[in-house]
Amino acid sequence: MTALPEGFLWGASSSPHQIEGGNINSDWWVYEQRSPHFTLSGDAIDSYHRYEEDMRLLAAAGLTAYRFGIEWARVEPLPGEFSRAELFHYRKMIDTALSLGLTPVVTLHHFTSPRWFIEEGGWLGTTAIDRFSSYVRRVCEILDGVEWVCTINEPNMFAFMILMARTINSDAVPEIDTPTMQGEGGFVLPRPLPETSRRLVEAHHAARAIVRELTPAKVGWTTANLALYAESKADEPALLDERYAREDIFLEGARGDDFLGVQAYSTQAVNARGPVPHPEHPDNTLVGTPYRPDALEHAVRHAWKITRGVPILVTENGIATADDGRRIAYTEDALRGLAAAMEDGIDVRGYLHWSALDNFEWGHWEPTFGLIAVDRTTFKRTPKPSLAWLGEKAKTGMM
Repeated sequence: MTALPEGFLWGASSSPHQIEGGNINSDWWVYEQRSPHFTLSGDAIDSYHRYEEDMRLLAAAGLTAYRFGIEWARVEPLPGEFSRAELFHYRKMIDTALSLGLTPVVTLHHFTSPRWFIEEGGWLGTTAIDRFSSYVRRVCEILDGVEWVCTINEPNMFAFMILMARTINSDAVPEIDTPTMQGEGGFVLPRPLPETSRRLVEAHHAARAIVRELTPAKVGWTTANLALYAESKADEPALLDERYAREDIFLEGARGDDFLGVQAYSTQAVNARGPVPHPEHPDNTLVGTPYRPDALEHAVRHAWKITRGVPILVTENGIATADDGRRIAYTEDALRGLAAAMEDGIDVRGYLHWSALDNFEWGHWEPTFGLIAVDRTTFKRTPKPSLAWLGEKAKTGMM
């Protein structure tokens, strides 16, 4: 058992598009309509109206933190036109979390952007940094009492999603599938374009400066930590090349941040041809990835090294499974590895499980990551045993 530092956060995470429903002004709403292989988000799980119930379930179990996002497409439905009602809505979410004893961890951008922003040129357009900065500045007005702010979620995953934006001004169907569901034989996500990676680092640094100027919150961003490894010793040069393009450039972009959000689920081999698709295996998760709870420890150690000691907040870790006992077993092993990293001196500030609830997984509903099940017809919430199990971890203050 590892004793945890005072203030260590135990919680769960979500993202607005995946849980709120009715996000009609976002680019992803468009992609869903145009992609016949996607299922629609629709009403999602109606957390836009039921967020208090969701937070109460987390707090009642003993968790101390909730990561949720602010939806840019709601806050700024037209360029320069900010919705006071939507800003008030997200302020009520912050107040509700605080009143329940949950530390809010607020994400400013979680994959989705306003449709008008993409039509204007998107993240590679000439207005991108100014538009995003304007949004961040306005949101900072409602962040009183928020101690943790994530600027952009998983820029290394988001970089490939930017490819989808090229279709928004046409009737074309996006040629790439969602990263959360692998078909037979697996697949490899496109490698981020260098100009896209650089632009996202620039956007993060701009947002970081604004958050620091206007709030006392700790600010960082979250990365998809891939736990890549060389298939053989001869493949190590390829590993370094792929890891830099897919992960390390974003970890370097976190240098100087107050924290880094580490998000790890599984591992992937690399050979001379690049990342190796995951082969089918009976132990694979519902999204087709290997069962590798040790990925979290590997990810934390690598992130600590590349960022040169930026404090770490685990902002996502979990497993897509219908077997909640397997979820508990996976999480227990992941936490054991996290504890080992902490015992070696790595500064970890908290553990937030993905996800708080079963939700929309970017084109699909089948993968279930949640600590809470949701009936999508009635929206009834049913806590799983894994929620109580994680809550007990929080209550003991031990890992």
